[in-house]
Amino acid sequence: MKILVLNGPNLNMLGIREPEIYGRTTYKDLVAMIEEHCSKKGIDVTCSQSNHEGDLVDMIQQAYFDKVDGIVINPGAYTHTSVALLDALKAVQIPTVEVHISKVDEREAFRQISYVSYYACERIIGKGLDGYIEAIDYLEASV
Repeated sequence: MKILVLNGPNLNMLGIREPEIYGRTTYKDLVAMIEEHCSKKGIDVTCSQSNHEGDLVDMIQQAYFDKVDGIVINPGAYTHTSVALLDALKAVQIPTVEVHISKVDEREAFRQISYVSYYACERIIGKGLDGYIEAIDYLEASV
């Protein structure tokens, strides 16, 4: 199984940005946790992060050509604004799980809108970094 884990804007600042919401674990630690989990399960995983919407669209499109079996995506702020990410996911038709570290549904009203959710087969919200592991396990079980 081949999984792409995508992270949007500011997730590279984990451990620094609002630690009371996102915790003190760094992005590098998150990637190590994901890679270790996938290694134990024999899953081929690639983790990527970008602060640029077009780069994320390019990565989603490339996943189609790389024959990725599933995508885990935390679009960050693009969750609430990006029809482009939604359209890219719909175009490639790869099973996708949307992840959010915080309980976005309990935060500001604008954070309760998710364009990606119109495509995602599952949403995992408010489970911290463990949500990524849950998303990977979900894809492994359902794809």
